[in-house]
Formats: sequence, structure tokens, C-alpha cells
Amino acid sequence: MMSSINRRNPLREGLMSDKVVVRMAPSPTGFLHVGTARTTIFNYLFARHHQGKFIIRVEDTDVERSSEEMTAAILEALKWLKIDWDGEVYYQSDRFAIYKEYAEKLHQEGKAYYCFCSPEELRARREQALAEKRSLGYDRRCLNLSEQQRAELDSRGILKALRIKTPQTGTARFIDIVGGELTRDFGELDDWVIMRADGRCTYNFSCVVDDHLMEISHVIRGNDHIANTFKQQTIYDAFGWEKPQFAHVPLILGKDRAKISKRHGAISVADYQEDGILPEALFNFLALLGWSAGDDREIMTRQELIESFSLERINASNPIFDPVKLEWMNFEYIQKLDDNELLERARWVLINAGLTTRLSVESHWQWHLKVIHLMRERMKTLNDLPRLGRFFYTDDFDYDEKGVKKHFADPDTAQRLKQWHDELAGVEDDFGASKIESALRKLADNLGINPSAIIHPTRLALTGMTGGPGLFELMELLGKEKCLARIDRAIDYVKGVS
Repeated sequence: MMSSINRRNPLREGLMSDKVVVRMAPSPTGFLHVGTARTTIFNYLFARHHQGKFIIRVEDTDVERSSEEMTAAILEALKWLKIDWDGEVYYQSDRFAIYKEYAEKLHQEGKAYYCFCSPEELRARREQALAEKRSLGYDRRCLNLSEQQRAELDSRGILKALRIKTPQTGTARFIDIVGGELTRDFGELDDWVIMRADGRCTYNFSCVVDDHLMEISHVIRGNDHIANTFKQQTIYDAFGWEKPQFAHVPLILGKDRAKISKRHGAISVADYQEDGILPEALFNFLALLGWSAGDDREIMTRQELIESFSLERINASNPIFDPVKLEWMNFEYIQKLDDNELLERARWVLINAGLTTRLSVESHWQWHLKVIHLMRERMKTLNDLPRLGRFFYTDDFDYDEKGVKKHFADPDTAQRLKQWHDELAGVEDDFGASKIESALRKLADNLGINPSAIIHPTRLALTGMTGGPGLFELMELLGKEKCLARIDRAIDYVKGVS
């Protein structure tokens, strides 16, 4: 019955005991959280720095809450971040029989015992202990049941769970690479359940079995797992297994110093992808969230991060997630892209916004490149293109309210726009930026006014906004007919409000 424990395990093949092996172990109950993404990046960088292995192990033992859709979404998020892993993806739900076999081994060795207490009984005793201000841990009622008592309970079909026999005296301790030595009295750990009544093993037990079989050398995860680590120590001790090294990473906080959550805005990798953040920018940002290379570098390539990474440089204090800094970093990465690459990435945002089609972009690539060239320095995110450059793709936009009060309220505006319309209509042949600018300045000179008295109302008429890329360059891209039509529309609007 115990043959799979003693035989050569295929998971261990090719893994050397002196080699770095780390894992990312997501629970597929939701999208990939930025906190999980950050610890994943730390694991990835550590493995690549040491030419080790980086394993993905989906911890889907909570079958009621886990879903294949969330698993797929998590793996897609990793691919989007260009985080590659070694070998196949492991699923704990495929390995229940292995965990059960190891759990039963502890029972056979007298290191675990069956508990016949029902959930209702446990709840009642817990409430009583709470009222009496006693320890809330399991009272070991089933530890010393006789064989006859156990047989009688089994004959009645009473459900039973398997509990680890935790030492009642002494101290559990481990050295954490980030937090130093951590200790906890064994008496606080309780005889916790390692296998439920339905035969499924619990997270903390399954995790240890897998980490052992996969020869995980370092467990790098959030410090909200410290309590789990103390529990897991008892399993390593019960089997006599060598323990991995642990590095518990401080959790990410919002600016209010609360654990980052939905009320802080985007919290998943998918959220930031939808917000127009580039994967390389998010990777760089998260890698530097609570870690530094020891210098003042902010923008680092993946290779630079790999070469510089060490667990010892992870800060022991909680990092603050600054979305403004992320946008700044994203802007820097956008500026690194050439126009073709930026259009390749941004076109999907335009298409999803309903402003253009794939066929249109591919058929008029050079025109779209010119739009990108004009807009790129204003783009903190890819989503800024449809937001700030909407006017390139549609006539369906409103005029900025403040702009209307400032530039359309002058009673002379309608007349100036009409004169400007007529001047533009006379521009023949090349409707280029230089010709347009010459025509405007000539008109302003003839009217004895500052060119800005025409420029600002024209920008508002053509774009609906008071700021943006160079007016004459965007007019060239819009084309003569569209410029004239929009100025006509603005004239009618000004007459209606003045």
C-alpha cells in the first residue's frame, strides 16, 4: 500500500539536492492578485539568478471554491507578464491519493490520530472555551480512545478526520531569510486536521508533501503564511524530512497603510492589463516593490533584475503601492517602444473601444503610425490613446465645458472661425502642417489679432479638448474636409451659446 512513498518519484528526477528549486503555488479562487504576482516575480528572479528551477503548482485542494476558469486566467496572466516556468503545471487535485497515502503513514506510525468529533460538537466546545477564556485549540478528546471505542464509532459510521499529534511542550522555530528567527510555542499550534473526513488532505499537509517530493529548496511567499509555516514545521518533523529555507515577504499596502484591496482600485494583473499598463512595466514595478538592487536604478531590464536579485535585499517593512509611480514607469516603457511596436500593442485598445477595426488599422498602418507618433508623449497608459486621441477616429465627441467658457464665449469667435474656415478652404494641393500654420498666421496678421485667438477655438472645435498634440500636425492628419466640417459644426455651436 505504501509503495508510492518508497519508490523513486518521477517528480524528483532531474532535480539536484543542491540546486535552487522554487514554486509559485496559486489558489485558483480568483484572478492573479498583484501581491501574488510580486512573490511570483521574486521566485522567478531567484530561480533564474541561480540557474535553478521555477515550478507552477496549482493548489486547488479547495475544490468547492477553485475553478478551471480562474486557473486559466492565472496562467494567462503569467504568460502576459512573460514569466515562463519549468516543466508541466502540477495540480494538487490530481494528487489526492498521494497525500492520503502519506497521511495514513503518519497514522500507522502513531504520529497522527483519528478524531470522531462532529463539526457541531467542535463548535460548541470552542464557544464554551471562548466563554471561559480557555485555549480554543482541540482538546485531544479522541487521542486516547481505546481500540474498542474506535471500532464502535466506526461501526456506527461516524465520520472521522485525521489530526497530527503536535508536541505539547517546547518551541517551534525557523530562520526566515527576511524576518530572522521566528518562534512559537508548540502548545499554540493545536492538533490540526491533516485529512478531512472525506479523505481529502488539507492545504498545509498537502503543501509539505509536495514541497518535499518536488525538492523545493526555498519557499518564498507572503508573510501572511507565517502561521502556516509553523504548522508545516510539525509535518517536516513528523516525517524527518529536510526543511526548505523560508523567505516571508511583507505584504503590499495601500497609501492608507491598509492591506491593498479592491477599495484601492485595480488589484489583479488582469485589471492592470485592462488599464493599459505594459507587462514589462508592471513586472519592473512589482520587482522593485520592497526590493532594490542596492543602487538608485528604477528602470531595470529583466536581465538586469535577474543578475541583481537576492533574497537578502528584500525589505522587512511593508511596501506601499503607488499607482502614480506605476504610471510614470509605464510612460517610460512606452517611450522605449518604437512607433510600430507601440501601434501593435495599442491597436487592440482602439479596437476594443470601438474606434476602429483590425482591417482599418492594417489597411491604413502608416496613417495610424502618424497618430501614434503625435500621441505617444502624452500616453501614460495605452488607454490614453483612445481617451486623448478619440477625435482622430470619430466626430462623436463633446466640447470641454471649461474650454467652451474660455474659448467659445467671445462674441467674435464665430466670425473668426468663419474667416478661418474660408481661409482653410482656399488651401490647395498639399494640406500639410506648415501650409496650415502659414495660413493661420497670415489670417491673424490680417485681422490684427494674436494667433492664439484662432488656435485655441480651432483646437476645441477639432478635438473637443483644450490641450493635445501640435494643432497643425493633427489638422494634417485629420485632413481638409474633416477640419472644415468640424469648424462648421463649432460655428453653429458658438452661435447657439453666445
